[in-house]
Amino acid sequence: MASWQAMHPLRLTATAALLACGALPPALAQTAPPAAPDAAASAPTQPTPRPAPRAGEQLKRVEISGTASDESIRKASTASKIVVTREEIEKFGDSTLGEVLKRLPGVTTGGRPGRGGDIRMRGMGGGYTQILVNGERMPPGFSLDQLPPEQVERIEVLRAPTAEYGTRAVAGTINVVLREALKKRLNEFRAGFATERGQISPGIGWSRNDNFGDGHAYNLTVNAMQAKRIDDVINDTVTRTLVTGTDSLVVSRGRSDEDRKALNLTGRVQFKLNATDTLALQPFVVSSKSTTQSQLLQTTTPTPNPRPAGFYDQADTDGDTRFNMARLNAQWQSRLSTDTRVEARAGIGRARADSHSLRQERLAGAATRLQDDTTASQDSNWSALAKLSHNLGNDHALVTGVEAEGTTRHQNRVTLVNGLPQPGLDDFGDDLDASSTRYAAYAQDEWNVGKQWDFYAGARWEGITTRSTGASYDARNRSSVFTPLAHARYKLDERGRDMIRASLTRSYRSPQLQDLIARPTINSQVPHQANTPDRAGNPDLKPELATGFEIGYEHYLTKGGLLSANFFARRISNLMRTVTALETVPWSATPRWVARPQNIGKASTAGLELEARFRLDEYFEDALPINVRSNFSFFTSKVDGIPGPNNHIDGQPKGTANLGADYRLRSLPLTLGASLNWTPATTIQQTLITESTASRKAVLDAFALWAINTEQSLRLSATNLSAMDYFTGSVISTGDQLITSRSGGPSYTQWQLRWEMKI
Repeated sequence: MASWQAMHPLRLTATAALLACGALPPALAQTAPPAAPDAAASAPTQPTPRPAPRAGEQLKRVEISGTASDESIRKASTASKIVVTREEIEKFGDSTLGEVLKRLPGVTTGGRPGRGGDIRMRGMGGGYTQILVNGERMPPGFSLDQLPPEQVERIEVLRAPTAEYGTRAVAGTINVVLREALKKRLNEFRAGFATERGQISPGIGWSRNDNFGDGHAYNLTVNAMQAKRIDDVINDTVTRTLVTGTDSLVVSRGRSDEDRKALNLTGRVQFKLNATDTLALQPFVVSSKSTTQSQLLQTTTPTPNPRPAGFYDQADTDGDTRFNMARLNAQWQSRLSTDTRVEARAGIGRARADSHSLRQERLAGAATRLQDDTTASQDSNWSALAKLSHNLGNDHALVTGVEAEGTTRHQNRVTLVNGLPQPGLDDFGDDLDASSTRYAAYAQDEWNVGKQWDFYAGARWEGITTRSTGASYDARNRSSVFTPLAHARYKLDERGRDMIRASLTRSYRSPQLQDLIARPTINSQVPHQANTPDRAGNPDLKPELATGFEIGYEHYLTKGGLLSANFFARRISNLMRTVTALETVPWSATPRWVARPQNIGKASTAGLELEARFRLDEYFEDALPINVRSNFSFFTSKVDGIPGPNNHIDGQPKGTANLGADYRLRSLPLTLGASLNWTPATTIQQTLITESTASRKAVLDAFALWAINTEQSLRLSATNLSAMDYFTGSVISTGDQLITSRSGGPSYTQWQLRWEMKI
């Protein structure tokens, strides 16, 4: 057992702080190799030499080395990197990648528990986190929730940007790597179902690895699923007229039913052209269809007299959405010499989204207003990359490359009110054409100084041009950013069990295409107030720029696992934020409240991320070999020009934490585990007039894995056992009115049973 007295003072301080976070309500579950009940959380990178093992021992060592290689990636990286293995991804039987990622240090998800949502690093939402799939950005309309975890090989989390991965990563980068082609033949079959509120959601999946010809290999993964959900909807709005002191209360209660079906296919065919060249083709197909039905009953107290135009007490909505995406990537790699390698990559893709909704409003049972919305969007995209890697003398590794990427969108949107076009939108037309083109060039150098120092220096230039055209407007936006980067790693001992990393970076956040499009979306809510604004884009938006600093310490334990502490800071200029204001608009005879993004000034954010992964018998001699994972992150931020004390970055909580453990029983082929994720309630002063709120989250997940034999297993998992109500809200002060609103409802526990077979 490790000796506490012999620990380095810095190590002792970090250990005490990190183990303390294990006593808090939150943290994360640890991977346990299924073939070895007493295997470490992650094996040492350099195992102690031993005599040749017997056959059974050899199998055990193979399992441990697989985990060690992933830990060694983290250890070897000059910039801070976390790798999530295939085993960890599938452990809890999660239905979305967001559920997997929420257990990582500093990662939070938006939305109601169990319902997915946008993925945020360091609590920063709205595009601060760069999401990549196989190193590439996905087209508009694609969400990671559309990608089943079964199709993912591993997840790489980079806390600081690098020149090669791109610098649109103020908070960090999450790179999802799809299943890879292996020469080992393997068939995996999965079938199961989930249940929530009496709704059955089946799913089936199949993966195959094999080789063919002279050194060629392929992988094919197919998943089909159906998800049925029922949500209760609660909306409350209290409007106080400041002059008279009177209140108006609008209460909405309803239910939403969703039925979603999806088919996903990923593959990789790898050809060995000769001794030095390889060619890989990667198809990626997503197809989904969903239907929704919602019923809403609304009461207004006191009842307005006279009733305003558009007043209703019941609304029924039927909707359906279809999304189809296909992409093909080709990658060629050639080793020109022992020190030089070139890579070329190209990809083409197309995505189409069609949605239709029909909303019928009624008053006292009589139909009053019928709104019919139809939207058809088609996105075509292409990408190209060329990269040269060359090992120079004196332990230098140089990488340089160029990239190009383009996206074009054609969108047709028709809104009919009682069978007639929505008034005031004639100037914008029903058709929209938009395009975005990005070019980039980068260079980076990594080198070693002695056995303990590693350095990284890089620079990247990116230029982005976007253009949108409608019936009566033509908007263009151009921006370019130059970002220098520097990382360093120092090993406190030559074996690398203790190390310090530091980074000085520049990154940016570019406007989303929809934020630049001027065509408005009109909110039909009655009465029209600041909490129910119309929405429009801003063609004059500029990208945010951020200067960043990171420093972290890691200690790798003797039996596997680690203790780490990481501090980060960002200073942001040209901060983008959605601002709601009363405007004179062409689509209304009276001024309307309109929400549109603006650059409002500067902001700063900082935080501390603590992580502890260890096996319990590392510290207690008589303890069971339970794998424990915990992490606790603290965040703080300040937006200049917005009054405090809650003038924080959008959606950023004060912290987040995870606590988890798993253990394989010695007497039975059974592995048990649980994980608790916690995020406190947030209050954010978004603008001078708007404050937003969100409920706290405490999500408890658990699983049981029964190994039937070496090829088959049965997995029972429960998500959101702690099911709590979740609400978001706002308080808006317009000078004439104080509007307090909230929306949300209860969350629910989902149970899932899955049979898995490997041949």
